Amino acid sequence: MRYLLCLLIILLVSCSDAGKFIKVKGSDTEVKLAVSLAENFYKVHADFSVAISGGGSGLGIASLLNGQTDIANSSRPLNAEEIVLLKAKGIPIRTVIFAEDATAFIVHKDFPLDSIDVMSLAKVLNGQYKTWKPLTGKDIQINIYGRQSNSGTHSFIRSKLKIEFSRDAKEMNGNAQIVEGIKHDRSGIGYVGAGYILNNGTEQPIKVLKIIAKPGSIAISPLDIKAIAAHQYYFQRPLYQFIPLTSWNKVSAFIDFEKSAAGQKIITTSGYYIIPK
Repeated sequence: MRYLLCLLIILLVSCSDAGKFIKVKGSDTEVKLAVSLAENFYKVHADFSVAISGGGSGLGIASLLNGQTDIANSSRPLNAEEIVLLKAKGIPIRTVIFAEDATAFIVHKDFPLDSIDVMSLAKVLNGQYKTWKPLTGKDIQINIYGRQSNSGTHSFIRSKLKIEFSRDAKEMNGNAQIVEGIKHDRSGIGYVGAGYILNNGTEQPIKVLKIIAKPGSIAISPLDIKAIAAHQYYFQRPLYQFIPLTSWNKVSAFIDFEKSAAGQKIITTSGYYIIPK
């Protein structure tokens, strides 16, 4: 992603004290929020230096395993294999859940539906439905805009729907690329972080589908803050930070800032949601 090249520059500040140089890697869902938090953290902790990059939850966790990061941002929990590897390498960690996110399913602004039920969505994404005819009556090929398998969002959707993605699904590098694809594809469907939509304006030439969790239930939008607070949206999830204990003393000031009133305000104004206490 183009903006990632900038992110590495925004917060790389010369710092002679390695004990105050923090490396954050991982989830693309979290990366813009992490940058905003770090920029404001630096205003009150100018002696720290923070470098942030994305690449996906899997990359962040791999960096954790390889000793290449102080904080691994992840939009999914550790899987069984990763837990075993951490134990085998003798890397004890602390887990911080610092915010909550909702995944939005987007289509072109002129798409004829405003909502979709979970069962139909599963059939679309796993390739059982090849065209939109069963849902819209139009025999138009479905184009899926998704993420690579190392993406936490990819894993989250697959787990929630209990599916394997269609082999025809396009693997995109991040939210921006998916949105750009959907803007120009009237038969496309993709998934992005709701925070990304809120952060970049809702007036884009795309439509955010409401989700019907089960027959007879109401359609819920991931942009409905009250519904998210009530945990009514089917595709909402916690956002994780995995921190090796060897880095805890270094990063604790940053974690404290996230939990402060200023940090919590940044989380909400960035389009994400605060974890209820």
